[in-house]
Amino acid sequence: MASAAEQMASNMSWGAIGQAKELRQRIFFTLGLLIVYRLGTYIPVPGIDTIALQSFMEDAQAGIGGILSMFTGGALGRMGIFALGIMPYISASIIVQLLSAMWEPLKQLKKEGEQGRKKINQYTRYGTVVLATFQAYGMAASLEAGDLVTDPGLFFRAACVITLVGGTMFLMWLGEQITARGIGNGISLIIFVGIIAEIPSALASFLAQGRSTGNWGLIVGVILMVIVVLAFVVFMERSLRKVHIQYPRRQVGMKVFDGGSSHLPIKVNPAGVIPAIFASALLLLPTTLSTFSGGQTGPVMSTILAYFGPGQPLYLLFMVAMVVFFTFFYSKEVAFKVDDVADNLKNQNGFVPGIRPGKRTAEYLDYVLTRILVLGSAYLALIVILPEILRSQLAIPFYFGGTSVLIIVSVGMDTIQQIQSHLLAHQYEGLIEKSQLRGKRGSKKRNKGPARK
Repeated sequence: MASAAEQMASNMSWGAIGQAKELRQRIFFTLGLLIVYRLGTYIPVPGIDTIALQSFMEDAQAGIGGILSMFTGGALGRMGIFALGIMPYISASIIVQLLSAMWEPLKQLKKEGEQGRKKINQYTRYGTVVLATFQAYGMAASLEAGDLVTDPGLFFRAACVITLVGGTMFLMWLGEQITARGIGNGISLIIFVGIIAEIPSALASFLAQGRSTGNWGLIVGVILMVIVVLAFVVFMERSLRKVHIQYPRRQVGMKVFDGGSSHLPIKVNPAGVIPAIFASALLLLPTTLSTFSGGQTGPVMSTILAYFGPGQPLYLLFMVAMVVFFTFFYSKEVAFKVDDVADNLKNQNGFVPGIRPGKRTAEYLDYVLTRILVLGSAYLALIVILPEILRSQLAIPFYFGGTSVLIIVSVGMDTIQQIQSHLLAHQYEGLIEKSQLRGKRGSKKRNKGPARK
């Protein structure tokens, strides 16, 4: 039987969104900042030869150029001020989260509550500046090596680094503002909008290729494959393993409360899209450094690019290995720490039936989580490498990756859930106000009548 909250959520409509003033303001605020982000992708970095860059990106669109352009919302293809995107911030936050799970000083800082969280966020911003500076300098040097600059030199490198680092920090600020005053997770929405914005042009080029070759069977097959993959990702992202939790009878003062039961939900993919993003960032690092070099690389780098280029067997093998590794590591050390969960259950007098609280509960949860992650890591690896294999075999002229699908589905579902939460809060506030008004009216009516003797 559905709960009251689920019944209210099923009755939601666009009219309810129009009546919720605060939610409407949050949505407009989010849309406004996302429009600012999209406008910024069209503002170019000074000193770029736009004609040469456009020609280069057209040649690289089916390979690494398409991958990087997809995650930056097309800003890389136009070499806009947001060409680095938000990826330096994501990489820095992942590194800080992993260190906070392994390094003792950060562990203690994480336990200090709000003050510790502010310190960790500050370290993440510092790491973002460092990573963005290195990436911006490497990109400036690569642009010069690829003859994509009108006036190469120290002035161009300094201007390029300052512009790109400033653009990344501005995007980070936009994401924080959306999270605090808008709807949804701001950083995730920026990536989501960047991917969505590139879909129409990619679809148009794909249909143009089908019209020129006349292979409409391939077109229909790829579209059906995308629909099936999206449905499969939605199903897996909503899949849960519910661990039964029992609470004993307790006495508070003179009252005795009966024991209750609940469940502990463990997602099939507790780490979300983090393993896929981190694995992609590591594998694309050598390719990113030489993206704009025009083939002017050393023998060692040329060998690495030959064996670890997108679609190559070693690239796929290492992608699978790193996705599996980061799924287990991130889930157990950051997303779902079994020791902390077992301690929280023990403090709340909750227990798994047949399992002792404390250490035994932690061992049982670790056993359950390990079995779930076998399926979850296999699912993530399949989603990540399947489009890569099909794209390399079918020569699709645009980048379609499993990481993009995961981001679209997870961010879309999270944003819809937050909108539903705001609507539920608005409906509850309306019910409370109505009950208070009825109470006041009833009390006024009772006071108007003369008292009988």
